[in-house]
Amino acid sequence: MWEIDTRWFDVAVVMSIFAIGGVSFGKFEQHKPRGRRVLKQILVTGVVILIASTLGRAWAYGLIGAMGLAAAVVHLWWLPKNGINGWTAEPYDKYLELIRAKRG
Repeated sequence: MWEIDTRWFDVAVVMSIFAIGGVSFGKFEQHKPRGRRVLKQILVTGVVILIASTLGRAWAYGLIGAMGLAAAVVHLWWLPKNGINGWTAEPYDKYLELIRAKRG
């Protein structure tokens, strides 16, 4: 009945990560347009499924792990280094100023 060796399981994993991330770190994305946030989910899910289908699931889950590691570095090291709480994005005005400056 339940099989984990399907692309639907892979989609469920990616979307679950987005759901948990949205609840936990949604404040960091609220300044972006909704369409852009939805497009990000579609693109990331598509890339993970494409990699799982062509290179294999190990590569796809390796990519997910690398993205998780990058997010951890940003939230646990880079943001606090710049005086911003990596969990709450406070002070929020300073957070917005920092990301605007980073974009150039």
